[in-house]
Order: sequence, then structure tokens, then C-alpha cells
Amino acid sequence: MIIRHKKKSDISENNVTDEGTYHSRRDIIKSMGVAGLALGGGAVALNGLGQGEAQADAGEALDFATTDYRVDEDKTPFEAVTSINNFYEFGMGKDDPARYADAMSIEPWTIEVEGHCDKPGKISLEDLINPHQLEERIYRFRCVEAWSMVIPWVGVPLGDVLKRFEPNSRAKYVAFQTKYDRDEMRGVRYPVLDWPYREGLRMDEAMNPLALLAVGLYGKSLLHQNGAPLRLVVPWKYGFKSIKSIVRIKFVEDMPFTSWQDSAPSEYGFYSNVNPNVSHPRWSQASERRVGEFRRRETLMFNGYEEEVAALYAGMDLKKNY
Repeated sequence: MIIRHKKKSDISENNVTDEGTYHSRRDIIKSMGVAGLALGGGAVALNGLGQGEAQADAGEALDFATTDYRVDEDKTPFEAVTSINNFYEFGMGKDDPARYADAMSIEPWTIEVEGHCDKPGKISLEDLINPHQLEERIYRFRCVEAWSMVIPWVGVPLGDVLKRFEPNSRAKYVAFQTKYDRDEMRGVRYPVLDWPYREGLRMDEAMNPLALLAVGLYGKSLLHQNGAPLRLVVPWKYGFKSIKSIVRIKFVEDMPFTSWQDSAPSEYGFYSNVNPNVSHPRWSQASERRVGEFRRRETLMFNGYEEEVAALYAGMDLKKNY
């Protein structure tokens, strides 16, 4: 469906993990059996693995440029990335999105851009993305639940897209909203959150070069469970800030009230920067467990992107502004 497709045979081997490596890692994960990942103080088995396997070829190959935005760490296997998901619109289980998200229709897809900008309006996904060169960026992904991945995303810089709508001086923040459909999204029938899902960034955060509007991962278009067809990726923040299946972008003057901030303000602040020195009220954030690994590793300040983003928060009390 997206934008600058090319055949699998056209993708250079340095753009995606080679097939042998992918299957080798998948077999290692399977052999772990009950290998766990941290969820608060406990563990969740990787029993979602296998759900994504049936959909491994569902994404369409994308034409993209490689970039220097890449961490020198092993990438999390495709099967795990597409099988272990938090997308509560389709259920609370880690494997629920892979089971049920295909019920969500994603063609055609329209994004409404509004608020304090000079060029608001409704725009198709293709018209939103096509003026830009797709890029691959290999980012760390850190969940607030204290598990992590390394994911090769494909997308375009968020700031480059936002500039086209010419936000004016009153635009201090940018708010995002996920699709909401009770017929297609079984999870929204339950009051887990105040639906639809909402997120937001300060304008300078949104304009930071690291912020990405993603349309793919592992060289292919996003699967439904990963936020198809358009999601945000903010690698220095906890994963719930990277809102999925975006249908609305709004430039606002006041800090937007986000879904998790609304649901549990003592646990989920607006900024939600990865910070090993600020614990979640119910568990420590000082360490994390990388999916596919047994031993925990130390959590990096700003998820390892301190050099690129620390200046955004100079002078702020990061414990108070969590």
C-alpha cells in the first residue's frame, strides 16, 4: 500500500538482516522456551512468538536510504518485534495485537492536521509521506515495563513533515491521536483508557532530528500490530509515547493531556523520558531486560541518546517533570 515499494530482490543486503541471520535468531529465541522479559517486578514468557510468524511476509518491501542513525547492537528478531506488542486497542495480552489487529482497516488512510498552523487540512498517507525520502534508522526501543528491543524502523523525520503545515508562533506542542473504531478494535469496548488514545510532544521535541514518523520496520511496511500504517517513534522516551496508527495531528498552545497521564498521572508523566534515576512507582527503571536475553542490563539515560536530546531539558527537574 505504501509509497515507493520495491521487490524483495531489489533490497541490498546491508539494508535488512539476511535471511540466515533472521532464522538463526528466531531458532535461538524458540529454543529458550520460557525466556522472559521484565514486566514490573515479574516476568512475561515470550509466548507471543509464533503469532507474528504467519504474518512475516505480510509487509510490503520499501525503498529507503540507509543513514547514520543506527546503534551498533544486535537487532531484535523480526518475529519478536511483531509478536510482542502493547496495543491495548486490541487487547491487554502481548500477543493480542498480532492475533486481532488485522481487523483494523488501513486503506485508505487519512490524517487530519489542525490547530495553530497556516496550512491545516486532511491529507492522505501517500501525500503525507511521498514528498520525503524514506530512511532506515536502527533505534533502541525501551518500554516503561522495563523490557527493550533494537528495531530497524523505516520512516521520515517528524520535523520535516510538520514544517510543511507551517505551525505558527502559538504552536507550543503537537498532539497526536490514534484511530478509534469499536467495530474493528475489540479492546476499545473496555474502559482500559479513555479512548481514543492520545499522545503529545513539545514542539522542540517534535522537531528534534531523532523523532521519526515510521511507516515500516525491517525494510517492510508496518504490520497492523506495530501501528500500521503510520506511527511515531521517539527513541529517547518510553515506548508508550510512540503512538500508533495516527489519524490526527494538532498544533496546540497548551500541554496536551495524554492518555496515560490521564489514566495514572502519578505513574506516567507527560515527558516520560527514559531515566534510570527515576523509578516507576511500582518498579525500578535502573535496569532493563532486552528481549531474547536472560541477564538484565543497565538502563541508559535518555535510552542512550543523551548527547542528542539532553539540551532539550536543560534546567528542568527531571524527577518532577518525569
